[in-house]
Amino acid sequence: MNTPKSSRKVGTEFRALKWLFRHPGATLGPAAVFGSGLELGWSATGGIAGGTVGALTCWYRAHPDTFDHYAAPRLRAWRRRWSVYLGPRFARALRACDMYVTDRKTGEDLLPRITRLRSYSPSVDVVTMALARGQGRRSIEDNLDRLADTLKVQRIAFEHPKPGYVALIIERSEPFTETIPAPEMPAEPDAVDLDDIYVGDTEYGTDWRLRVRDHLFVAGATGAGKNSIVLSELRGLAPLIRDGLVRLWVCDPKQLEFRKFGDADAAYRYADTEEACADLVAEYVADLREVQQDFARTGRRKIEVSAETPLNLLIIDEVGALLAYGDGTIARTLRKLLAIVGSQGRATGHFMTALVQEPSKDVVPVRDLFPTRVCLRVTAQSHVDMVLGEGARLRGALADEIPNVPDTAGIGYVIRQRTRVPQRVRAAYVDDREIDELIAFIRSGRPTPGLSVVA
Repeated sequence: MNTPKSSRKVGTEFRALKWLFRHPGATLGPAAVFGSGLELGWSATGGIAGGTVGALTCWYRAHPDTFDHYAAPRLRAWRRRWSVYLGPRFARALRACDMYVTDRKTGEDLLPRITRLRSYSPSVDVVTMALARGQGRRSIEDNLDRLADTLKVQRIAFEHPKPGYVALIIERSEPFTETIPAPEMPAEPDAVDLDDIYVGDTEYGTDWRLRVRDHLFVAGATGAGKNSIVLSELRGLAPLIRDGLVRLWVCDPKQLEFRKFGDADAAYRYADTEEACADLVAEYVADLREVQQDFARTGRRKIEVSAETPLNLLIIDEVGALLAYGDGTIARTLRKLLAIVGSQGRATGHFMTALVQEPSKDVVPVRDLFPTRVCLRVTAQSHVDMVLGEGARLRGALADEIPNVPDTAGIGYVIRQRTRVPQRVRAAYVDDREIDELIAFIRSGRPTPGLSVVA
C-alpha cells in the first residue's frame, strides 16, 4: 500500500544530513584534518599537508605526462565540483533554463542531482546527473543551447548513459588552439594496426583513431581540412603501402593534394577525369568480384592482408563532382558501382573513402553505406544531421558554427559508436613537405613476396 504524499517539506536539518551523506568528502576531509590535529598535533598535521602539496608540485614540474594523465583530471574535477557545479550559480542556471520540475503538493522545485563529475581536460567537463522525480530527459536535451549561453561556455553535448540519468559534456573553452603536427610514419608493417590508425586528437586530450577497414565519409566546406584526415591515415599506413600490403586507388577530379600520388606513381591506380574515374571504379569492382570468386572456390570468408591478397583502399576526392555535377550517364554508372563497394567490399578487403562539400542525398545517394562519418565545418545546420545522423546537432554537434578561418581547419565532429554522443575532434595537419616525405617513403621499397600482416 502506497503512503499518501504529504504537503509538508522534509525538515532542513534532515535535508542537510542527506546532503552530507551524499557528499562524504565534505565531512570526512575536515574530520580527518581535525582528528589528525588532535592526535598528532597541529604542527605535524601542517607538515603532512605541506609535504603532500610539495610532493604534488614536484610531480607536476618533474613529470608532466604522468601528472596530467593521473592527477590533474582528479584535482581539476574536485575543484570544479565544489567551485562551479555544487554552488548556487549552476542551480540558478538549471532553473532559468527550465531544467527542473515542481512538486505539485509541496511546491518545491526539484532539480537534477549531480552524481559524478569528470574533467578529462582543462577545457571539457562531463557532468552526470540523476533526474528529479517526474522529470524527462527531453527537458534537458531540448534546452542545451540556452544552458550553454547561460553558463557562458562554448557548447554542451548530451548523453543518456542509463534510465533516469543524463550526462552533459560541457566544453568550457576551445580545446584546439594549436595545429596538430602530422603523424609519424611507422618504419615497418608490424607496427601498423589497421583498426587503430592515429589521425588527430579528441576534445578530451586523447588520440583520435580510425579503422581503415571501414568505409569513411568526410563532409566539410572548402578549406575545412578534409584531406588532412586522409593524408594522416595514409602516413599511418605508409609501410603497408610501400610493401604492397595496401593498394591505393585514387579518383582525383580536383587534382590538388592527391595529384602528387599520380605523378609519382605512389598510387596503384590514379584518375583525374570523369571518364577515367568511372573506368577506375569499374576496375575496382572487377577486382572485388575476383576476390569474391576466389572465396567461393576456396571456402574462405575473411581476407588475410598480404602481398598476394592486399587490402584495397579507394579514395574519391570531391565525390559530388562525379555523382551529381558531371555527366549524367557516368554518374548513374558510378552510383551503382559505389553501391556495390559499400555493400559488399568489407568482406573482400575493398574499402572506400569519400570526401564531399555538400552531403545531401541528391549529391551523394550512397551516403548511408558509410558506417564511419566525419563532419567538419559545414555551411548549413541541416548538413550536420545529414552526415552524423538525425538529432546529432541537437545533441551538441555544432559543425555549422565552426568559424570559417584557417585556424579551424581540421576541426569537426564524429559520433562515438558506443554512446552515440557527438565528439569534437581535430585532424593532424599534413603539409606539402610531409606529403612529399610520404611519397618518397612509399617509393623507397617494393612489394616483398610472402610478407603479411595480421588481419
